[in-house]
Amino acid sequence: MPAGSVCVFCGSRSGANSRYAEEAATLGETLAAHGWRLVYGAGDVGLMGIVARAAQAAGGETFGVIPVHLMRAEVGKTDLTQFVVTENMHERKKVMFMNSDAIVVLPGGAGSLDEFFEVLTWRQLGLHTKPIFLLNTDGYWNPLLQLLDHVIAEGFADAGLLDFMRPVHDVQGLGVALRAALS
Repeated sequence: MPAGSVCVFCGSRSGANSRYAEEAATLGETLAAHGWRLVYGAGDVGLMGIVARAAQAAGGETFGVIPVHLMRAEVGKTDLTQFVVTENMHERKKVMFMNSDAIVVLPGGAGSLDEFFEVLTWRQLGLHTKPIFLLNTDGYWNPLLQLLDHVIAEGFADAGLLDFMRPVHDVQGLGVALRAALS
């Protein structure tokens, strides 16, 4: 049994900044080094593939969840410790969430934003207490953090919303935060 399971939401592309891929690889290695199981979207493309291959190469456990309609587009990575195919995106997110103890959001696009806002909303509603971390590589998530500040300033959320997630600047800091959260 793993020491904990970390759900990683991230891009199915690698992005324009090479640091995103570097940090994804370092995260995969870090998860394996601590005995934490990677729970992710089961793709072998973009940051998803990078974090999974790095975790596998370092001897880590991997749990991938992919909807049937994305098997080809995201190149479903079937050589994982566990590989689950779901009917749709909603089931994918639910299975990933239910099989994790903490959530980490790496740079990504609309899908990563959807995943982040769903778990943040569930946390705000008191449906879970799992820690949520934004890996803010080179300030990628700064515009999102500014948007959340704007939402609060405009009266659509309490300032406590920011307590439900924590930005971290690099994998080293994330590792420290995960150790504290999963101990």
